[in-house]
Amino acid sequence: MAEAKNWDKIFPKSDKVEVKKVEFKNRYGISISGNLYTPKIKINRKLPAVAVSGPFGAVKEQASGLYAQSLAERGFITLAFDPSYTGESKGEPRNTASPDINTEDFSAAVDYLSNKKDVNPDKIGILGICGFGGFALNAAAIDTRIKATVTSTMYDMTRVSAKGYNDSIDENARYELKEKLNKQRTEDFKNGTYAKAEGLPEKLTGDEPQFIKDYYDYYKTQRGFHKRSINSNGNWNMTSSLSLINMPILAYASEIRSAVLIIHGANAHSRYFSEDAYKKLTGDNKQLLIIDGANHVDLYDNTEKIPFDKIETFYKEYLK
Repeated sequence: MAEAKNWDKIFPKSDKVEVKKVEFKNRYGISISGNLYTPKIKINRKLPAVAVSGPFGAVKEQASGLYAQSLAERGFITLAFDPSYTGESKGEPRNTASPDINTEDFSAAVDYLSNKKDVNPDKIGILGICGFGGFALNAAAIDTRIKATVTSTMYDMTRVSAKGYNDSIDENARYELKEKLNKQRTEDFKNGTYAKAEGLPEKLTGDEPQFIKDYYDYYKTQRGFHKRSINSNGNWNMTSSLSLINMPILAYASEIRSAVLIIHGANAHSRYFSEDAYKKLTGDNKQLLIIDGANHVDLYDNTEKIPFDKIETFYKEYLK
């Protein structure tokens, strides 16, 4: 779908925005790679800004870039970034997830945006897709500079890692999982390599759950494939799950004082993550929006179902 010689995104390039590659460091010294989207219209004032990341295992050239470009068309300066250890961002070992560091990545993006001369540092929001919706809520709970947060088709990666889908894993099964993962740590150290977690199948048999088929349709086909995406062309490190199991990220969600908009598809297998997260939130500036007829992956790239008008209105209200 590339429309320009140097365009490496999976979505068409907009003629209404300028985009450039940027790099900044997080608090742990890891260099984060991002794409900065700026409206071409010239306005003699500092603009509100939004940092965007996700889904879990995706890169900035996929869904987060689409969201960032679409919001830039609507007058925001936006930054789509690759999380630490993934995509074009630095960090070793590769393909590693961390509830702490991935939350920090959002705050590092706020650091960068806060110091841009054309950004109003008092009008910065974040947007997390899929697993980075959970990390976005965690960032909003700790970072008071974040004035508005949107999550789209959110996963709580710590909950699903510890308890399985629909909380189907009990304490005994979780102990067996921890035994397996810690045994793998010993082997990884001995071998000097990192075993890979199970990823999406290279071919479907037809017997997979519908949500796996939906993921495959996005990540493994021309629709959404990108060579740097873990879900398209790689695997997470198996032992990444250990920290996700042990560190629940929504423990302080009830203390978020800034505005939050949670968006999910009515037909998504993951809908309960958003509904339960919403129940944790307090205050009168929190909203839950369920999109009729949408599954989990529809909110990655289906512009007829992603409620960009609502997202724009929300940010304009709370980043005013």
